Amino acid sequence: MLINRFVMLAHCGRIGIVMGDNTGPPLFEFSMSFSSNQLKAYGCLALSMSLVGAYVALTKPLALVLPVFLLGWMRFGIGAIAMLRWIRKPASEPTLSVQTRWLIFLESFLGNFLFTLCMIVGVSMTSAVSAGVIMSSIPATVAVLSRVFLKEAISARVWAAIACGVLGIGLLSLTQTPGTGNALDLPGGDSSRQWLGNLLIFGAVLCEGSYAVIGKKLTAVLGPKRISAVINLWGFVLMTPMGLYTALQFDFTAVDPSMWLLLLFYGLAASVWTVWLWMVGLKSVPASQAGVFTVMLPISAALVGVLVLGENLGGMQLLAFAIALAGLLLATLPSRGMKASH
Repeated sequence: MLINRFVMLAHCGRIGIVMGDNTGPPLFEFSMSFSSNQLKAYGCLALSMSLVGAYVALTKPLALVLPVFLLGWMRFGIGAIAMLRWIRKPASEPTLSVQTRWLIFLESFLGNFLFTLCMIVGVSMTSAVSAGVIMSSIPATVAVLSRVFLKEAISARVWAAIACGVLGIGLLSLTQTPGTGNALDLPGGDSSRQWLGNLLIFGAVLCEGSYAVIGKKLTAVLGPKRISAVINLWGFVLMTPMGLYTALQFDFTAVDPSMWLLLLFYGLAASVWTVWLWMVGLKSVPASQAGVFTVMLPISAALVGVLVLGENLGGMQLLAFAIALAGLLLATLPSRGMKASH
């Protein structure tokens, strides 16, 4: 399935999950009450990852006709134009400190630039199954990094949700057979270099985890719009040398006009919509909990593959989705006694 290569997200009483002889307290206990802020945050996180999965699938033709660095450079360029008004500092925001400036740079360098390089090179050197299984560790990686760097307390219920996410995405990858015509299937790498490809994919996982953790710190001092605009601008700067070099040697007349519309969608989705939605949600949700929403990425990409690209969906894939969604439900249902707002 296409995601294997680019995964390369009213009060109804209380519910408890009890282990053992039922004499002790429930292992997990939660109510069914949500505040409007919670619902908005969860919706933004889920929609962000769903859009990522969708544009990964729908922009495959772009990767076939445009060089990678040129595609990335134009993506950031489109985002920069679309978010020109977001760059200006609102009166309510403080002046950027040296630490905040470094965090913004790292957010773009790790989450945009280095992630893209590790992912693209890595998937060309390893198998689809290996890439998918390694990428399934993103929720756990986000949780560990948030615990180490943000000192977030991670409950047993969130760890269980993370385990469901890892199991679901990993199962989705393992049920795929290489060479079956996946919608985003790329040539497999040389087996002698597969260890390096796997290492690069894991590097991409660390970059994605860092993106979530740094983003959480940035939302404490900056608004989602300005974060989106500034990290995109840094991405444009970092990609300019290689993008400009590639552009000078590229024959733009050979590109079908329909590809430019697809490029516009890709630029807006990847640089503007998904980043802004993620930052809005991250502002109100712990990074470790937000990381569970990355399960929406493979689910969305797979649905696009089935509904738009004509791929098949089997029973094991449905089971994988059910497990991943169960983890998402486990992570988002509020615990008993949890306050209505963050």
